Amino acid sequence: MALIELDHIVKTYDLGLSKVPALRDIHFRIERGEFVAIVGQSGSGKSTLMNIIGCLDVPTAGQYQLSGRDVSTLSDDELADVRNLEIGFVFQSFQLLPRASALENVELPLVYRGVSKKLVGLEDRMKHKPAELSGGQRQRVAIARALVTQPSLLLADEPTGNLDSRTGEEIVGLFVDLHGRGNTILLVTHEPKLAARCPRAVRLVDGLVIADGPGREVAMANAEALGAEALAQFHAAERAAQVGARP
Repeated sequence: MALIELDHIVKTYDLGLSKVPALRDIHFRIERGEFVAIVGQSGSGKSTLMNIIGCLDVPTAGQYQLSGRDVSTLSDDELADVRNLEIGFVFQSFQLLPRASALENVELPLVYRGVSKKLVGLEDRMKHKPAELSGGQRQRVAIARALVTQPSLLLADEPTGNLDSRTGEEIVGLFVDLHGRGNTILLVTHEPKLAARCPRAVRLVDGLVIADGPGREVAMANAEALGAEALAQFHAAERAAQVGARP
């Protein structure tokens, strides 16, 4: 049984005098243990799709099944339980409580459920408040918080958007490591270089899936569509990653 099954998903926004299609006939599945990127530019529909997969919004038509359950049949309380227990969210802006320490942000269930702080490299920063942490460290706290309930799905929305290139690469490396530990990860991004790090990528254009395949191939096609400058940046990021991987 697939973890995520999207069957002909449609999302249309009714603006009164007009209807705006955000998603059009989205159909794919994600198995447990996969690491998948949803890649597309602004207006492609990736944020709408993320909201539906994260049970933050509902489709206009079609069926979404999470762990074999038809999400449309769930009550508000059941949806809240799904968001709390089944899905771990990681946001671009970290969404941390400023007056709480890193440990308080993550909360004690992280310890009680046996998820080690060492997993995200924060064992020496857990008493610090967000203002005392770097952007990369704040995102690591957010990732640790997302792992508290040992969710079925880790859903990351532009997780490197507020980080410099080097720190962003470290965070992507952390996701790769978490995937290696068996976590199912869905990464939403507009950056082809990030999508290329995922084993699989799904590319959206104008609310349609136009490519679904190996991450590097899909990401490079996306970079090519954006023009020569984007493609050059894509190859430069690949070269930098290769240099950084050398012993």
